[in-house]
Amino acid sequence: MEPTDITVAALYGFTAFADCAALRAPLAELCANAGLRGTLLLAPEGINGTIAGTAGGIAAALAHIRALPGCGGLEVKLSSAAQMPFHRMKVRLKAEIVTMGQPDLDVEDRGTYVAPKDWNALIDSPGTILIDTRNDYEVAIGTFAGALDPQTRTFRDFPAWFRANRAALFDGREGARVAMFCTGGIRCEKATAFLKSEGVEEVFHLKGGILKYLEDMPAEDSRWQGECFVFDERVSLSHGLQQGTHELCRACRMPLGAEDRASSLYVPGIACPACSGSRDESQRAGYAERHRQAELAVARGESHIGMAVPHRDDG
Repeated sequence: MEPTDITVAALYGFTAFADCAALRAPLAELCANAGLRGTLLLAPEGINGTIAGTAGGIAAALAHIRALPGCGGLEVKLSSAAQMPFHRMKVRLKAEIVTMGQPDLDVEDRGTYVAPKDWNALIDSPGTILIDTRNDYEVAIGTFAGALDPQTRTFRDFPAWFRANRAALFDGREGARVAMFCTGGIRCEKATAFLKSEGVEEVFHLKGGILKYLEDMPAEDSRWQGECFVFDERVSLSHGLQQGTHELCRACRMPLGAEDRASSLYVPGIACPACSGSRDESQRAGYAERHRQAELAVARGESHIGMAVPHRDDG
């Protein structure tokens, strides 16, 4: 596969699957036969994941998924990669396609979609409370101007954050509208359903997420600041869905900007400013050996699976 042939599809759909296990094997077989790599999650509430391969292989997988019950309106974001961003293909069964820990939540009762072209007007309005529903390390490298950062480590922490901060958020402005966003749209869609279950009436979310906004919105008109973290080997994307400047710490998996990589605490493949003081000598020795093996693999023109970015189901 030539680098220019690699298509990346980030997808999700909330729908009721009566028997996820029965769907897994045919989907895994199709993806394997098409030479795709990435991760797809199946749960009683739907499907979520990111896959990469040839345009034809991706088209075949999407056609198969759209034929599944309730997946005709599947949300898909297509982009490209200079090299294969995944090392293997996995189709996994999960309790939730994005883990919030609210098993009785009715995701069908979600907020109102807002197209990227209308997003600026919404978030520029003085009556809008703008919330980033992603995790702390994602927000750290880029977000919308004026957005609130819940500083959550996982999406599961979001409900507790909202309940603890609700009074402060709405102090003096009960009934204010809330706008939320995330990478591809799945987390903020579920977050809007959660807020509605908590009695918040005016709730909006960015359709297609940050990735669709960065694709559609000219940089000169954008309210986005920084880069957008993605859960694959590209690490981050910028306007036009161009690959960003961040790299990944192979010890703690945190995204590293130029300043992080210039730090004396940064040792490629072994440590970064975020984890330098939290790893013992045996761990550092293990990372060093893994890094050596990865460099040898690159020199041989091979991929090294130990360097892969793990999929997180709250991504």
